Amino acid sequence: MVHSAIPASLLALAAPALAAAGDSAMQRDGVDYAQVTVHQRVIIRVPRMTPSRTMARVRATPPVRYREKKGPKCVAVAEMGGAMIVEPGAVDLVMEGGRRLRARLDDDCGPMDFYNGFYLRPAADGQVCAKRDVIRMRSGASCEIATFKTLEAAR
Repeated sequence: MVHSAIPASLLALAAPALAAAGDSAMQRDGVDYAQVTVHQRVIIRVPRMTPSRTMARVRATPPVRYREKKGPKCVAVAEMGGAMIVEPGAVDLVMEGGRRLRARLDDDCGPMDFYNGFYLRPAADGQVCAKRDVIRMRSGASCEIATFKTLEAAR
């Protein structure tokens, strides 16, 4: 009798361990029990939005100038839609709903070569935080995020 809360795929993974364990596996009421540990690593690729791709959508409107305001300490990865490099030492993040944030990078970050995007490895909380997390380039280089700034259209 198998407990219904255990997915069949996990039981299939445990079967070789149970067979190999023989008498060392725990047994209660004629049912063998084993422990299965599943490890997972998530890396998010954030696509870089080139000016030509974004400008094609808004050709008729003049370019918007942004002013930096105090930003959050952390950002939910699920809300990120894309990124643009507008100035050295910073990456502008386009969030769900059109909101924009600027990730200011540490001063010791070298030239940014993001090819077609960059990679983030969010923590278990699903957040990317300043002074904790880094962005990684395909070249293998990485830059720590110093702060996040909220971008508002300048008037």
